[in-house]
Amino acid sequence: MTRRGLVTFGESLAVFSTQSGKLRHASSVDVGIAGTEAVVAIGVARLGVPASWAGRVGADEPGALVLLRLRDEGVDTSAAMTDQHAPTGLMLKDYRTTDATRSAYYRSGSAGTRLCPEDIPEDRIRQAGVLHLSGLTPSLSDTAAKAVLAAVEVAREEGVPVSFDVNYRNALWEPQDATGVLLDLVSRADIVFAGVDEAAPLGFTGEPVRPEKLLSYLTGLGPEQVIVKLGPRGALAELHGCRYDVPTYPVRAIDSEGADDAFVAGYLADFLAGAPPDRRVRTAAACRAFAVSVHGDWEGLPDREELKQLARAR
Repeated sequence: MTRRGLVTFGESLAVFSTQSGKLRHASSVDVGIAGTEAVVAIGVARLGVPASWAGRVGADEPGALVLLRLRDEGVDTSAAMTDQHAPTGLMLKDYRTTDATRSAYYRSGSAGTRLCPEDIPEDRIRQAGVLHLSGLTPSLSDTAAKAVLAAVEVAREEGVPVSFDVNYRNALWEPQDATGVLLDLVSRADIVFAGVDEAAPLGFTGEPVRPEKLLSYLTGLGPEQVIVKLGPRGALAELHGCRYDVPTYPVRAIDSEGADDAFVAGYLADFLAGAPPDRRVRTAAACRAFAVSVHGDWEGLPDREELKQLARAR
């Protein structure tokens, strides 16, 4: 890893999905991987920036699948751990219509929930260009939450920028349990990504939630770069004291899974490449457009040449 690279860690899962209909009616399934930090790492690597993912997977075929797919995408997994005492988490997904998917998670007692401070790759974090974390990881377990905080401390001591995607999941914890942890991480981060649907667990009480108000609220907590994601309507950002309306790209959306992770990957890849703020947000929006155009969490993530093609097509 070079100083310019991305380091991230968290939960990765094996995914078994159908392209249409209920899983019970399927005669075959697609096999893949998921996990917000892993998707971001893949997106950054495809854009030509070094990326490293660390975490725990089980000593099983799903765990081997996770590591193999990440390595095939150019992500460094040498700091990942294989847990001999817990299985890799699973996600089962079916597509009811082109606009509706159903996902079932099997992660109780999984290797990913057993993340702990001893697992964090301290040396890699110290050498990183940015440490990226999400709010999903601390929701997995007390030890995973402690690991996230320990990683932030290592990064801050070394002057490594911290990127934090709120990524709140109400199926994993209640807003009142999440608020203190999320606000603490926002206040310690340099780059923050959040959605308007995450306002309540972030302690924002304005009704209705206006993106510009949420943006000001989060900026007031300390980070110099804040991006409020608005899905197909783009995003609103405040970067180094300047406001940006993030554009959208007119594409036919097929699957929105992984769209926010694609956005984050595009932004961080350009941040690490030294691009100016206006280019970072354009790249983020373009990556999201590619991601929603195909099925899957990460399969549609673009490389640099594809980004150029999209820009020429506008």
